[in-house]
Amino acid sequence: MTQAPITSVQDRTILVAGASSGIGAGLARRLGAAGARVVLGARRTDRTEALAQRIIAAGGQALAIPLDVTDEPSVIAAYDAAEAHFGTVTGILCNAGTGTGGRSTDVPVAGLRSVIDTNLLGTYLVAREGARRLIASGSADRQDGRILLIGSITAQQNGTGDALYAATKAGLAHLARQFAREWVRQGINVNILQPGWIATDINADWFASPRGQADVAATHRRRLLDADALDDMALYLLSDRARQITGATFTIDDGLSL
Repeated sequence: MTQAPITSVQDRTILVAGASSGIGAGLARRLGAAGARVVLGARRTDRTEALAQRIIAAGGQALAIPLDVTDEPSVIAAYDAAEAHFGTVTGILCNAGTGTGGRSTDVPVAGLRSVIDTNLLGTYLVAREGARRLIASGSADRQDGRILLIGSITAQQNGTGDALYAATKAGLAHLARQFAREWVRQGINVNILQPGWIATDINADWFASPRGQADVAATHRRRLLDADALDDMALYLLSDRARQITGATFTIDDGLSL
């Protein structure tokens, strides 16, 4: 019997929350190239519209939609638009995130609320709405629900300058297991990737600074992860072949945590 490629997402509809830049945009491009129908959700719709056009020009299928993960009506509207265009969303990539730097004694409350609302509440809302619709559409029989959260190696680290960001990422690791347990008989698999240090919009300035460069030089391999370091594992966990993997945490950090 011929098996599908190990990372096959052919003909799946996958919603990417936080698709306007960085890890989300990169994974969206890879998903589109692999045959998925990609729904690009973000607040910066000018970026997602341009990305959708690039995916389509390369022969893929993509739809850009406005999405504010902190706002439940926006989340619901995003799924409505995705379903109207492509049908049931069977894969959900929860990547939207933000951070606010500084010592814990100095970070203003507005910055704290933004991190909590985006990283933790936003992920909760996007995953929950996706699960509701999967269950209603019969995922228990199809066994095709795939939800993947993007966490961070900071969930396992202690440092100065990102206490709340790290705490929200630790919360996501537990949330993934909670969701996986709750939906285990509904045909929905929930897993989390915890990447090491990858340069993105929210941290590029830090890594370019003298202190950031010194931190990178102090790691075991003295380098940041490549921008596409998560691609293969993400595609696998969103594919049909990952049907027996749920509630798992995968650390991809180039040995940073050794």
